[in-house]
Amino acid sequence: MKEIKTVDDFNFENKTALVRVDFNVPINKLHEITDDTRIRYSIPTIQKIISEKGKIVLISHFGRPKGIPSQTFSLKFLVDYLSKQLKITVNFCENCIGKIPLKKVDELKYGEILLLENLRFYKEEEKENENFAYELSKLGDIYVNDAFGVAHRYHTSITILPKFFSGKKCIGLLMKKEIQYLDQFLLGKGKKPITILLGGAKISSKIEIIENIIDFADYILIGGGMSYPFIKIKGGMVGDSIIEKNKKIEKTLKKIFRKYHNKINIIHLPKDVVIADSFKNESNTKIVPIDSIPNGWMGLDIGPYSIKNFCQIIEKSKTILWNGPVGVFEFENFSLGTRSIAKAIANRTEKGAFSLVGGGDSIASLKMENCENKISYLSTGGGAMLASLKNKMLPGISAIIL
Repeated sequence: MKEIKTVDDFNFENKTALVRVDFNVPINKLHEITDDTRIRYSIPTIQKIISEKGKIVLISHFGRPKGIPSQTFSLKFLVDYLSKQLKITVNFCENCIGKIPLKKVDELKYGEILLLENLRFYKEEEKENENFAYELSKLGDIYVNDAFGVAHRYHTSITILPKFFSGKKCIGLLMKKEIQYLDQFLLGKGKKPITILLGGAKISSKIEIIENIIDFADYILIGGGMSYPFIKIKGGMVGDSIIEKNKKIEKTLKKIFRKYHNKINIIHLPKDVVIADSFKNESNTKIVPIDSIPNGWMGLDIGPYSIKNFCQIIEKSKTILWNGPVGVFEFENFSLGTRSIAKAIANRTEKGAFSLVGGGDSIASLKMENCENKISYLSTGGGAMLASLKNKMLPGISAIIL
């Protein structure tokens, strides 16, 4: 963290801070926010700048409008919410570049905030466009990146915009926390035993992580769709369970088994699974060994023995990271495994373990059990968290250091 400047390294008095936040929050049909975690975690950064009588220009994306402005993806719905949270009036501008936002920034008083419209209304945002970055740079004196959720993206506001703020760029307090907590795993700083649980449907996004963490993790628990390629490579029958067809995955799995044969007992796979004859909640089910799934059936949750085994490992862990459900938890009949994991991690945290949970599905399952407030830290970026665990510096962080 030493070489990365944070907002604590600057005094914002009489300065305009151009703050890249990630306000891409989930909403319902009435445009009401259903999870405001990302916004709440960015508030300390905003308050720090405001308390020093700096101006703030907030920039963010929302959804995937693909360069086409629309009411559906407008950020205007955030104005009232932010005003209430911050207890000051938040101004809004329907443009991100040009004379209008420049005028509004000029009219802004120190200690006030201006929220700009969705960055992704401009196709240039996702194309690392120098001209778009230059126009945005005119709106601030100091660039602040507090958008961990997109710090792994090669987007203009993340990687190109900071180039125009030589010596006057930094990360916000949300980003600082994310980096510090992830370092507990990446640098093996966490108290042992260290347990990392990886789930979800795709193994391609996480297979490099396994290679990186196997040297310092005490337990690697693998569930969900990620587990079936492991079982198949070991000669087991996985029926119609979801498996990514990728020769690279097969090659990497073989490499892991070959290279880490003396550490392979660190990796724990489910022993039994709940299988179904169709991909729907009301399908016929039964419990079988994970390596004996008949054709026409698919694994949709971990079984009772596996739940017990995973929870026992969690119970003796002192540092825990979780990303990805261990079953199709959105179907009630296949949610027991994921919900049990959520409760086990929350219970262990209450007894003194440090827990870090990331990924929308994992956090959603915590909320199903009303235990999201019992976790040490909820990461605001699933994809960025995974990219960090591959031990690669995120583009958004590199852009601050360079």
